[in-house]
Amino acid sequence: MMDRRLYGLVMCACFWIAPCGCGKPSASAPARGEAGSPAKAKDESHPPVAEDRSQKAEPSSRPAKDVPNLGTRRRGTDWPTFLGPTSDSKSSEQGIVTPWPAAGPRIVWQRAIGEGYDIGSVSRGRYFQFDRYGDVARLWCLHAETGEELWKFDYPTDYVDLYAYNGGPRASPVIDHDRVYIYGAEGILHCLNVVNGSVVWKVNTIAELGVIQNFFGVGSTPVVFNDLLLVMVGGSPEDDQRIPPGQLDRVSPNGSAVVAFDKFTGEVRYKSGNDLASYASLRLTTIEDRPWCLAFCRGGLLGLDAATGRVDLEFPWRSKILESVNASTPVVSGNQIFISETYGIGSALLEISGGKERVVWQDDDRRRDKSFKAHWNTPILVDGYLYGCSGRNPPDAEQRCIEWKTGKVMWSEPTQIRTSLLHVDGHFVCLGEFGMLQLLKVNPNKLEIVSEVKLRDPNAVGPTPPGLEAPGLLRSPCWAAPILSHGLLYVRGDNRVVCLELIPEAGDNPRR
Repeated sequence: MMDRRLYGLVMCACFWIAPCGCGKPSASAPARGEAGSPAKAKDESHPPVAEDRSQKAEPSSRPAKDVPNLGTRRRGTDWPTFLGPTSDSKSSEQGIVTPWPAAGPRIVWQRAIGEGYDIGSVSRGRYFQFDRYGDVARLWCLHAETGEELWKFDYPTDYVDLYAYNGGPRASPVIDHDRVYIYGAEGILHCLNVVNGSVVWKVNTIAELGVIQNFFGVGSTPVVFNDLLLVMVGGSPEDDQRIPPGQLDRVSPNGSAVVAFDKFTGEVRYKSGNDLASYASLRLTTIEDRPWCLAFCRGGLLGLDAATGRVDLEFPWRSKILESVNASTPVVSGNQIFISETYGIGSALLEISGGKERVVWQDDDRRRDKSFKAHWNTPILVDGYLYGCSGRNPPDAEQRCIEWKTGKVMWSEPTQIRTSLLHVDGHFVCLGEFGMLQLLKVNPNKLEIVSEVKLRDPNAVGPTPPGLEAPGLLRSPCWAAPILSHGLLYVRGDNRVVCLELIPEAGDNPRR
């Protein structure tokens, strides 16, 4: 049988896009260990999720323990999960400096990091970054304002990407009071103590729920709803377990598209949705006075009752190409839901009324031109207009604005690179995949660039030789959208996370 790494390199020439052992918190080098294959499931059919627990967990609905706040900055909010506290990559903070100084916002701290595509999360003065180093996945807990290491946790992983992309995490840490949840590319789900990194519980979703490895591993960030942790899993029945990884046209679902775990114990509370997993993160919202969980799965959009798992919406939406994926998180406005993909069928806007959906508009699959083609970025809705990057690969990537209610393209500017956005204070912070950072004015009539900078290492020694450009601080690929917490902007590339002061504290000199 062909070695998986060789297989990945062969497949990568045709297509381009983007284990289990008990871990431990540590202040030293990680222990190495064997990890189970993510493509193999247990012989028994979905046993109770109990054997991976590191300790007896508390009953549900218990009060959260007090977590000391290490932050000193007086203004702003935490950013405890992917796309922020409002799940839309929009910040409520104000007071940004505009335009930027020539060198860009002040660099507060920077740190070399391992493999991965996820950006971190911030809560109570702590920054959590999940990455991979060799054959271990590692969660760092850093002081959010200084980058100082507080603790680290690691566990062995043997994930190998089928298309030779790196084997690091794709999903961001999720912080809920005194607990942080991490979901590795190989499918191991951990609940850790925020203060010291000790393991509360863990689940191997691959082994326990029969997941067959897809193209790029686990990429969907979970969400917390009341006492539940909702996770996109997408397992398959026992008869499918001999199917090789990546052959998803032969794989069938087993009703575990979304699994609700008790967030305190890790016990399964419900399994819902007959579909395989995608890379789009789950989205919680309230429609018609009840809670919904939106899951843009491999085959299309599922709408669940977040409390019970009852499926109320099934809307097929996926290109016929085998290797096509859904990766952009649904965008919500009131009772309307926008979904988008980049492999051929484009976008659709749905409206929920009386528990039923109707199509407000959708791209015509017979036409090459589409209103929007979101890849792995999630577009942002501001005042009736949707902004973001449209296009699959660098040659056809565009920065685009469309009208929400009609899908009409307001403007579209070729950028040749894919970008991700953060909305704050009437502007977008835009990060290009090769490390260019821009400040854009929100404008439905044109692309309005206020400032742009390629971050440089302030500690670099000596002048740059004539004719050569100084190396950028962020190395490609920079695929994670920027995040903002208490005035500090966090951006990451392939090799580094950088913390910048986007909003100075009162009395600070923003140009120092």
